[in-house]
Amino acid sequence: MNTMAATNAKAATAAVDRTAEVWAQLASVADPELDESVTELGFVTRVEVDAGGGVQIGFRLPTYWCAANFAFLMADDMRIAVAGLPWVTKVTIGLGEHMYADEINRGVAAGRSFQDTFGAEASGELEDIRRTFMVKAFQRRQEALLTSLLERGLEPARLVRMSVAELAGLPDDSVSRRLVERYLERRFVVRGCANGAAHADEAAFVDSQGALLDADGLGAYLRALRRVGVNAEFNSALCRGLLAARYGEADAAAAAPQVEIKPVHFVPVGDWKRAVGPA
Repeated sequence: MNTMAATNAKAATAAVDRTAEVWAQLASVADPELDESVTELGFVTRVEVDAGGGVQIGFRLPTYWCAANFAFLMADDMRIAVAGLPWVTKVTIGLGEHMYADEINRGVAAGRSFQDTFGAEASGELEDIRRTFMVKAFQRRQEALLTSLLERGLEPARLVRMSVAELAGLPDDSVSRRLVERYLERRFVVRGCANGAAHADEAAFVDSQGALLDADGLGAYLRALRRVGVNAEFNSALCRGLLAARYGEADAAAAAPQVEIKPVHFVPVGDWKRAVGPA
């Protein structure tokens, strides 16, 4: 192989590696409502990396009317995640086929906030929406983990006294380990976690207000949390079905329930808090 061919081959390999790094970063970004990765949901359509460290990302949503605040939140989270790679010099997010695509693409590219991008049209603070759904993600992940641990034979009295360190040190298989990891990723969103992290000596399991759980009431508590999960699972199935129908992807998730879809510009924070209950 001559020098030029070797150089080209090396550059091609580097581009492939960098593209894989971008996809890995995007996989860490979740739809705020569904708590599922934007890559697993099929929202990311393409990733292109140039020699100068520029990254272009194609992005789509299930409907033309998906809430602008949700769309902006995901686009900006993708930009932040990919910009965290040390070699990245510029990130361009291209949301397509959405009623606010131009505004969102320009706002994210300029590093503007949602409020600055939409001005008087913006309803509510984006961080309030993020917070509301982070708490719901915490609840869903906690319910899944606690249910799994109870099925493995751990007693409620032990679980409600367990520390973060004890939870992290439990013997496990690959499935339960993933449940623990996902839960601890969201443990910090409730009170009791200083400096934005769950410390080893803090209680592993608390409610959304940071209060310790009660062993005798654990069954009723988990039943209440499952209602949060059922709503999210329905919305996830609906989202996948709409995406498949819009883009004609036969291999997508099973068709969603038949519902009337109406245009939605923004989702007011207060409406979502009432819909999902107190955080």
